[in-house]
Amino acid sequence: MPLKPSIIALAALLFGANPTLAESVQSVQTGLVEITINDPSGDRNLRGYLWYPTEQSTGQVRAHGNAVWEPIKVIPDAPLPTRPTRPTAPTKPTAATTGQYPLVVLSHGMFGNARNQAWLAQSLTQQGYFVAAIDHPGTSTFQRAPLDQRQLWQRPRDISRTIDHIIEDPEFGPLIDQNRIYMAGHSLGGLTAVWLAGGRYDPAKLDAFCGDNPVELVCNILGDWGIAKTPEDRLTIAQDWSDPRISAFAVFDLGGTQTFSVESLAKIDRPMLVIGAPLDVAGMDLDIESRALAATLPAATTTYIEPASLSHFDFLGLCTQNALAILQDEAPEDMFVCQDGITERRQDHDAVAAQVLDFFSTH
Repeated sequence: MPLKPSIIALAALLFGANPTLAESVQSVQTGLVEITINDPSGDRNLRGYLWYPTEQSTGQVRAHGNAVWEPIKVIPDAPLPTRPTRPTAPTKPTAATTGQYPLVVLSHGMFGNARNQAWLAQSLTQQGYFVAAIDHPGTSTFQRAPLDQRQLWQRPRDISRTIDHIIEDPEFGPLIDQNRIYMAGHSLGGLTAVWLAGGRYDPAKLDAFCGDNPVELVCNILGDWGIAKTPEDRLTIAQDWSDPRISAFAVFDLGGTQTFSVESLAKIDRPMLVIGAPLDVAGMDLDIESRALAATLPAATTTYIEPASLSHFDFLGLCTQNALAILQDEAPEDMFVCQDGITERRQDHDAVAAQVLDFFSTH
């Protein structure tokens, strides 16, 4: 689940302007705009990104990278794609067969940020998807206010607000196929995805689990944040936070399976791709996390895979050639986040992206 504070501080470096790339152009590029979603109360404003396919062929720059993390290639504020027309004999549902584009919303892990799965956003836009991600206040890189951490139920609400914002936007909204809205979440973002699918947080169940397993990772983290400690919080967090507009979900090495009632997981009827990471570098126990989730969800709508090469941090971006040396100097205890983080991680990214694309296109 976690990214350690020293890594997060290091990841904040060098997010300045990037030079224009003089590289070969593909037929579809990745456009990028920043998004801001204001809360009328002013208490929980959201900021993040929307990536989208564009036919513009110039102006490509490097974005979302730094000395440790490789950037991706985008065209800031690129023109929106031409709205495609429906062919006379549609086959597989794609943007070309519906006249509109599918939307994927991403949810980052604990103390991560909206850039963490930019690599996946780029892969998805190349196949005609719009992709959005925001920073979750309280559990993101630069926003860790204790009150926001305690109100963990705001995370699924953040995703619903993001969907609202995009489909109601006068420019983007008409291009989105509201029958093809999907979600993918990593780690704590995976817990957020299960919440939105219909999982119901069960404070009493988690209390019992943590009573028997007091040193379990999730118990320690949620305990430190003061989750569900007051009667009011216990009632609020146990509400139904699902969003029926989301058609299917991809869950990447989640943490927090034990927070959900078994009954609610068994009733989830929307397709879910669950990916477990067996190379344990983050203290995640697959037997009580991804494997347990997949075993409890309805078999007819659940796909579970566990690629042997995957570790928890392989769902983050590619590491630079200098990443390990920088980490050894600045944060040696965190070097594991870039272990096998270049060639091997690129192969894992390709495999995960292919699985996600196939899953979403099927549903």
